[in-house]
Amino acid sequence: MTTSPRPAIWDVAIVGLGPAGRALAHRATALGSTVVSVDPLPRRSWTATYAAWEDELPDWLPRDAVVTRTPRPTAWTTRRHTIDRTYCVLNTSVLQSILSSECGTVLAGRAIDLSPTSVQLDDGSTLKAHVVVDARGTGDSPDLAQQTAYGVVVDPGTAAHALAGERSVFMDWRRDNGTSPSDSPSFLYGVPLSRERFLLEETCLVGRPPLPISELATRLHDRLRQRGVTVPSHSDVERVRFAVEPPPEAGRAHSSDQVRFGARAGLMHPGTGYSVAASLLCADVLARDLRDGSNARLWPWKARTVASLRSVGLRVLLNLDAEHVPEFFEHFFDLPPQLQAAYLSQRSNPRGTLSAMGRMFRASSGDIRSVILRSTLRREVR
Repeated sequence: MTTSPRPAIWDVAIVGLGPAGRALAHRATALGSTVVSVDPLPRRSWTATYAAWEDELPDWLPRDAVVTRTPRPTAWTTRRHTIDRTYCVLNTSVLQSILSSECGTVLAGRAIDLSPTSVQLDDGSTLKAHVVVDARGTGDSPDLAQQTAYGVVVDPGTAAHALAGERSVFMDWRRDNGTSPSDSPSFLYGVPLSRERFLLEETCLVGRPPLPISELATRLHDRLRQRGVTVPSHSDVERVRFAVEPPPEAGRAHSSDQVRFGARAGLMHPGTGYSVAASLLCADVLARDLRDGSNARLWPWKARTVASLRSVGLRVLLNLDAEHVPEFFEHFFDLPPQLQAAYLSQRSNPRGTLSAMGRMFRASSGDIRSVILRSTLRREVR
């Protein structure tokens, strides 16, 4: 945090200091903009596990922001798959420290009203800026599709037993978690957090409503018992719940006078829940736009097209019968690595995204094709 005199009008005011808001403040300050950021608890420590594919991370991010790297992690659907990319877990405390340095002025306060050029705070004061950026995340509306998860942190030996020696498991859809084929599905996610710590997590990818965390906890312990693993009672626990789509009023940054960033702007992948890497990668883009008096480069037509295609993918996931989910992901992990990467990571590659979706459609059974067609041709009515 800096203590330099405050200008009457800032270049950029950012509301929300999660990874997206912090990244934008850090990069905009590096470009010479005067930046003020507001958050109710700006000193709170981040505790979530953030992960990304290595090829998604920006060049400016130091290597020590990544704590573990796993080349070619495993996925299980109806059979075993190897993903030909390197999967990274970020060092959360180091990432927060990097993004908190040289990031302009930070204020503790709650924003109660935003306009494109001002922020009214709960103490009655108002911040003026040439541009106000809303980076407050997706919120917690029950109307939005959400991801939930319950995880435990264990030692590497326990994890190796649970994962049959695999170094990392991106998704394991096998039903040894006490469920039947008709139950809403969940998968096991297993990644190293450090040399001494390993996360085993039962995850509901998307749901409206999602599976309760208590149900996921039961499933995780059932699954681990089936594999001969008992979790020590003192193990650290991770609970996850967040919306995977932006609130309707947030929209896309290109279509509103109010500039938004991060998950608030739709940078979260609605089919995976990943947003941190996209926000890190796009922070420079928006910072340059704001310096130049624009915000058009964050949402060019290619990115808007990919976002629309991904929303179709989300509807497919929400509409699939539980028994078809493992088969659906089997076809995804059978895609060539470049098409997997196009769908998961490349927000401005509509050709690659369409190609991935087309191949999956052709490989799918008639029941899954019907769901894909319905999801493509008919928008949901909530």
